[in-house]
Amino acid sequence: MTSLKGKTIGFGLTGSHCTYHEVFPVMQRLVDMGATVVPVLSYTVQKTDTRFGEAADHLKKIKEITGEEPILTIPDAEPLGPKRPLDCMVIAPLTGNSTSKFANALTDSPVLMAAKATLRNSKPVVLAVSTNDGLGLNGVNIMKLMAAKFIYFVPLGQDHPYKKPNSLVADMNLIPETVEAALEGIQLQPVLIERYPG
Repeated sequence: MTSLKGKTIGFGLTGSHCTYHEVFPVMQRLVDMGATVVPVLSYTVQKTDTRFGEAADHLKKIKEITGEEPILTIPDAEPLGPKRPLDCMVIAPLTGNSTSKFANALTDSPVLMAAKATLRNSKPVVLAVSTNDGLGLNGVNIMKLMAAKFIYFVPLGQDHPYKKPNSLVADMNLIPETVEAALEGIQLQPVLIERYPG
């Protein structure tokens, strides 16, 4: 697999607040592996306080981990295409809302602009889904993205098939391995995994 040492990895976060506790340690792992991690935050991440934490605390934590100022606007994300190219763009977590927008070429947030800019350079975009309608209305959007060039998925599965039968969540721990594979043009397998604990 390709080493991440010296690579510049964009790391977009969207509004699946319940998953941040899984994502922050992965950001740290990428930094520890020698990557420069450039955080890109959706407006929801920037502004929304929830029972899973305050937005300001999340921003502080992200800065501490990456040592970088997060990208917070669409104009600031656009240069990740021609002027400041990334080796790979990760979106973790990727909500159902952002999944549907990305699959239909709607670019209305810094995260989606960063992904679009990365695709413009024919570089990989790695998606770590966290959505309650992955096997519902958003299923068609996930499949559309799976069939698209330069897009790779962190292996995902149903997190609770009985209480939330349409919900799909990626195994965030597999983000580094997915990025390494994507940099070689390979989808990490298996992409559909069993997540439900029992």
